[in-house]
Amino acid sequence: MGKLENLTYYNVKKINSIKEMLDLAESEAGDKLAFKYKQNGKIIDVTYKEFNQDTINLGTALCNIGMQSNHIAVIGENSYKWLTVYLTVLKSNGVFIPIDKELPKEDIISLLINSDSNVLFYSKKYTKFIEEFKEKIPQIKYFIGFDQEEESDKVLSYNKFINTGKIFFENGNTDYLSLKSDSNVLKMLVYTSGTTGMAKGVMLSEHNLVSIIYYGLQVSTVYDCCLSVLPYHHTYEAIAGILVALHHHSTICINDNLKSVLKNLQLYKPDYIYLVPAFAELFYKKIWSNAKENNKESALKFLIKTSNILRKAKIDLRKQLFKSIHKAFGGNLKKIVVGGSPLRAELGDFFDSIGINLINGYGITECSPLVAANMDNFNDCTTVGIPLPCVDIKLVNVTSEGDGEICVKGDTVMLGYYKNEKLTNEVLQDGWFNTGDYGKINDKGQLLITGRKKNLIVLNNGKNVFPEEIENYILSIPYIQEVIVRGIKDKDGLEIGLLAEVFLNKDKVQKLENTPTQESIKKDILSVCTDLPIYKKISKVKIRDKEFDKTTTNKIKR
Repeated sequence: MGKLENLTYYNVKKINSIKEMLDLAESEAGDKLAFKYKQNGKIIDVTYKEFNQDTINLGTALCNIGMQSNHIAVIGENSYKWLTVYLTVLKSNGVFIPIDKELPKEDIISLLINSDSNVLFYSKKYTKFIEEFKEKIPQIKYFIGFDQEEESDKVLSYNKFINTGKIFFENGNTDYLSLKSDSNVLKMLVYTSGTTGMAKGVMLSEHNLVSIIYYGLQVSTVYDCCLSVLPYHHTYEAIAGILVALHHHSTICINDNLKSVLKNLQLYKPDYIYLVPAFAELFYKKIWSNAKENNKESALKFLIKTSNILRKAKIDLRKQLFKSIHKAFGGNLKKIVVGGSPLRAELGDFFDSIGINLINGYGITECSPLVAANMDNFNDCTTVGIPLPCVDIKLVNVTSEGDGEICVKGDTVMLGYYKNEKLTNEVLQDGWFNTGDYGKINDKGQLLITGRKKNLIVLNNGKNVFPEEIENYILSIPYIQEVIVRGIKDKDGLEIGLLAEVFLNKDKVQKLENTPTQESIKKDILSVCTDLPIYKKISKVKIRDKEFDKTTTNKIKR
């Protein structure tokens, strides 16, 4: 696919390394707050100068124990200390390995062994785990606890460790500052948590990371202050969120608990936030639910209609007309960036109507993780936007309906899978990475995601159905919390129709006059799916009595 013409990209300062990025941030915004977070009931402020110095102190301590070029893993909840390790290792000669904190213990051990980790930083929650399993992972020479005070064989205290580095640095040790690394070798090893099979180690280089920062900001900018919500062991938040924010010199407010997101929006009053579509869906449904409970549903619809008419006349009163909604988000929220799964276009229209820009993008861990994103002035939530300027996209095995497998080539594509040459060769050919996703490109050059190749349903009439598309429609029904669409097979194994298996939201069901039945749910599904062709209609409904099993990224296991 060729590059799009006549688009205006944001001007971004070029950087060649993470070290250069943080040094630049310190020189340009040293006294500005880099982070805000809660600790013992108080809000702690950290400037860019202080943060950069913390990475230097920590890096000097790693040099002191000879671990500056080793594989260093971290496991724990989102925290400031987690981020100091992250940036410290990215600036070193070592390799950073974020471990998913939701994994079972045996999987954590497997990944630590497979990744050749020599140091493990961990939060308080894993203290017993370390005591119990450290003999099973003998290649780890040091366990460094964020909340550890007492030190013993192999187990160190983070606070004492970084303080040792501080003393060495102040006494003239510049070993860490002198480190130089190759930007095209392994820098970050991220294990994917796919919906099937054992995690794969995705090898990302510093060039991959720098490319996402530089080209991602060209397509979609960020602002002065963000609320950082999503788990740091995922590339979406760690790279597209944290690293991009640091290069923009934003203030990153660390969310302490998923249940506290709305409260922290009001506390920190951010300009923007990165979320998965499920969060945007939750906000959307909560706004309409509150309007309905307060008998203001009709008034909200009228205000949206009025506002949209005024905007056509170039009169924008969204901040005033929807003041109460903006106040619930802290009062300053300009932009919600979403990625990770399909987004209903209805949500984009709604947030645009009330004055918050909902930007949808597409990525995959193997592409560091960003492939495409909507632009602020060229935004269409039915698409995932335009490819980053540093990548090319092509579609292969295109169907009669124009859907093809998405392949990506360019600066963000991974080096390969760690210790798995066979699997690497299956997905990487001549620099092209096969994402396993299907999509199409519209006449404006924007990418639309249709679904996962492995989820494709081929009906007996030869029609291809991507269940994600239909599931998106079904999720617009307020009382349906989760859904999986699958094929109905006849005795010969041919798929002759479509089944929707649903899990209902108990709270929403209680507020309904009548309890939903299979027939009434099918009727509601047919109603919301009226725009779909007849072969994509649901012919059968199954009601679940419990939620679907999920991956650690909260995606349903099919």
